[in-house]
Amino acid sequence: MKLPVRLHVVEMGRCIGCYNCMFACSRTLHRVLSVGKSAIQVKTQGGIEGNFMVITCRGCLDPQCAKACKVGALKPRKGGGVLLDKEKCTGCGECSVACLIGAINMDPETKKPIVCIHCGACTRFCPHNVLSLEKVEVLV
Repeated sequence: MKLPVRLHVVEMGRCIGCYNCMFACSRTLHRVLSVGKSAIQVKTQGGIEGNFMVITCRGCLDPQCAKACKVGALKPRKGGGVLLDKEKCTGCGECSVACLIGAINMDPETKKPIVCIHCGACTRFCPHNVLSLEKVEVLV
């Protein structure tokens, strides 16, 4: 049986702010190179000389974002995190507000949430191994 995986920030201090992870994500999810269409965000704390912070879905087992969705467009994913049904989504943004760490951004064009699918594209393009995929055992 193949175990589900989820994204894990291994060492935030290694991040140099290259945005490779964001470009890899947007390319995988939306087939465009855009930091605005990425499910992972790299933010700076104090300009280019400050520290960087990586914000991405931590794969909550009891996701508040899914609970906030009144139309059921977000469903808990096996192993943590959520899956988005774009057809059901009304673009209300309640999921974004409910995410405790701010990992859900709204797509400026479609007005729908951009959620991490834990595919690992970002991990393959991070030159300093800030990110990794971890296998998650699912308790039945």
